[in-house]
Amino acid sequence: MPRYASEGLRDKIGPTAGKLKACCLMPLWLVPMIYAAVSFFIGITLPRLEQAYFPYNSGISVASAQAFLSAVASGMITLTGIVFTVGLVMVQFSAIAYSPRLVLLLARDPRLFHSLGVFIATFTYSLSVLLHVDRNGSEVVPLLSGFAVAGLLLLSMLLFSALMKGLSDLQITNVLHVIGDKGREGIREMFQRLDEKTKDQSKRGQETYNVSDLGPVVQTLRYFAAPRTIVKFDIDDLVLQAQKAAAVIVMVCGVGDTLVENTLLLQVHGAKTALPESDLMRTIHSGFERTSEQDPKYPIRLLVDIAIKALSPAINDPTTAVQAIDQIEDLLRRLGGHDLDAGYARDAEGVLRLIFPMPTWEDYLVLAFDEIRHYGADSVQVMRRLRSALVGLADSVTADTRIGAVQQYLKQLDLTVDRSDLTADDQETARQEDRQGLGLSRRQRTSS
Repeated sequence: MPRYASEGLRDKIGPTAGKLKACCLMPLWLVPMIYAAVSFFIGITLPRLEQAYFPYNSGISVASAQAFLSAVASGMITLTGIVFTVGLVMVQFSAIAYSPRLVLLLARDPRLFHSLGVFIATFTYSLSVLLHVDRNGSEVVPLLSGFAVAGLLLLSMLLFSALMKGLSDLQITNVLHVIGDKGREGIREMFQRLDEKTKDQSKRGQETYNVSDLGPVVQTLRYFAAPRTIVKFDIDDLVLQAQKAAAVIVMVCGVGDTLVENTLLLQVHGAKTALPESDLMRTIHSGFERTSEQDPKYPIRLLVDIAIKALSPAINDPTTAVQAIDQIEDLLRRLGGHDLDAGYARDAEGVLRLIFPMPTWEDYLVLAFDEIRHYGADSVQVMRRLRSALVGLADSVTADTRIGAVQQYLKQLDLTVDRSDLTADDQETARQEDRQGLGLSRRQRTSS
C-alpha cells in the first residue's frame, strides 16, 4: 500500500496555490491580431477626428506624406517577415542543438509576439492613415496621425534591436541559466524551507497515512480522450469539493504524467455523496507539453536532456554537460533545504482532504544523475564533476536519509568508474573531485 507522509506546500495549500502562476488565458497567437485590429480602428478614427475638430495646414506636401507612409508600410511588412523567419530559426536551432523540449520555451516568449504585434500595427496604421491623405482632394495631411506613425516606427526599431540582442539567449550558458531560473522559481513557490517549519508542522510532518485508513473507495474517475500530459492541479478546488462531500480525494496520477485511454485519475474515499465528474475533471489541467508550473522535475529533465545530448558521440561536448551539472547541483541543493513531502493538503479546519503524488529526494537524484552517469561513464571530466556535485550535496543537506541517499550514489559512481573503459590512470583521475570537470582537483575525502 502506498503511504504518504509529511505536510507540504507551505502547510496551507490554498494561499500557495494562489501564488502559482496561471497559464496564459489568451493564446499568444492572438496578440498580433489584437494589435492589428486596434491599430486599424485608431487609424480610421483619429484622422477623422483631426479633420473634424483640429483642422489646420501641416505644411507637409501630399506627395511627401504619401511617400513616407508608403515606405513605412512596405518596410514594416518586410521587417515582420524577417522577424518571423528569425523566430523560426531560433526555435529550430534550440531543438537541434539542445533539446526538442526547449521549443516551447522559446516559442512561447511573449516578447516575440508583442514585437510582431507592434510591427503589424505600424503596417496597418500606416495604410489606414494613407487613406486619409488628400481625402476627397482636400490636400490635407493628418499631422497627429503622421507623428503617431513616426512613433510606431521608432518603437518598432527599438523592439527589433532588442530581438537581435536576444539572439545571445541562444548561447548555451544563457539557456542553462534560463532553465535553472525556472526551476528555482518553482522550488521557491512550491516548497517550504525546512528551517521555516513550525513545531506543529514538523510534528504533523512525521505522520503517515495509509490509503486503507481513509475509508472505502466510493468513486473513481478515469480518463477517456486523446493522450495529454497533466500540467497542473487546481488544488484549492479539489480541497473544497472534498470538504463539501466530507471525503478524501487521492490522485493516482501526478503532474507530468501522460494520460492515455482508460487511465485512472483519482479515487474518492468516504464521500457522503458522489462528486460531479465534470467538476473533478476541471481541476485537472492537461496539455500537449509539460511545464514547470507545478512540476519541479521538468527543469531538471531539460537540463539532463541537454547534458546527455552533449555527451552523444555525434556531439561529444562534455563541457556543456559540466555546465548543465552546475545548474542541476544548484537545484538539488535548494531542494535539499526544503520540505519535499508535499503530497497532501488539508482544509481550513486542518482535516486531510487531498493526497497527490510528489517526487521524493531519491526520485530527484535518479532523474538528475542516472542518465548523465550512464552516458558520461567514459568521460573523466563528467565523472569528476558528478563526484564534486554529490560531495557538495552530502555537505549541504542535513537530513540523515538524504545524506545516505547521496552517499549511496557516490558508491554507484565508483562502480561506474570501475566498469568504464578508462585506463587505470584515468580511472584514478576520474575519482577526484573537480567543480570545473578538468581544472582544479580536490583530494577525495575519506571518513575518519
